[in-house]
Amino acid sequence: MKLSDLYLSEFDQEMATARKTLERIPEDKLSWKPHEKSMPLNRLAGHVAELAGWGVQTIERDSLDFMPPGQPPYQPTVATSRQQVLEIFDKNRDASRRAIAGASDEHLMKNWSLLRGGQTLLSMPRFAVLRSFCLNHLIHHRAQLGVYLRLNNIPVPSVYGPSADEGTLG
Repeated sequence: MKLSDLYLSEFDQEMATARKTLERIPEDKLSWKPHEKSMPLNRLAGHVAELAGWGVQTIERDSLDFMPPGQPPYQPTVATSRQQVLEIFDKNRDASRRAIAGASDEHLMKNWSLLRGGQTLLSMPRFAVLRSFCLNHLIHHRAQLGVYLRLNNIPVPSVYGPSADEGTLG
């Protein structure tokens, strides 16, 4: 079995539950945040949507500098509506899936680096980047988004098992 096939089965499952979570963001609370140090809901939802596309960067480039010297820094996604964030998520998820599906095992084992201002923050094989920096990172923020939903009395979808709001997976 190819590494990409092994990864994509997990990717598909996690993207489905991430989308279910994004479908529930309340448009009347996009600027809400649970604490002064927390991201507002619109930025957190935007981050989940953009993370769905980081597989493309991982496959198609050897590195990503989110504050490249002499160039404008990366501009984060801030959701303006539920529909907008879902469209971004769907586009990014589909593009990542295509890029990953087309990657050979050899390519997935080549190193990829994340940089800030020309300085390397991390460097590891692409396959490890996909698992940790892309997928696990998305799962982490999806869980945060679930807490935001709970704190706003919005039903939290089931993910790995029943939630307090949904007695079944699905």
